Amino acid sequence: MMENIQKIEFSNEQIEAIKKELAEIVKPSKEFMTLEEIADYLSISKSAVYKLTSKKEIPFYIPGGKKIYFKKEEVDDWIERSRVATDEETIQQLEGGLYNSKKPELW
Repeated sequence: MMENIQKIEFSNEQIEAIKKELAEIVKPSKEFMTLEEIADYLSISKSAVYKLTSKKEIPFYIPGGKKIYFKKEEVDDWIERSRVATDEETIQQLEGGLYNSKKPELW
């Protein structure tokens, strides 16, 4: 049974690359993220993040008035609150509003 097992060898470079990938996968989730980390997390540019902070559209922190930090949980909540309803949901809401309206009839 042991004769069917093949030996696989990796170069030191391949081993280091595997270690790096595994470290990213099992990296503990940080509560606060830097501007660079949040840009990477959201897959947008740093300038786009700066624009969101200057318009105060995304929750952020500036302890000591220097570096910008983001609480991951709050950014996730911000993303969830930004959901856009489908056309079907919008139509259902409009129809529901018309049928449930307590406005007096015109005639």
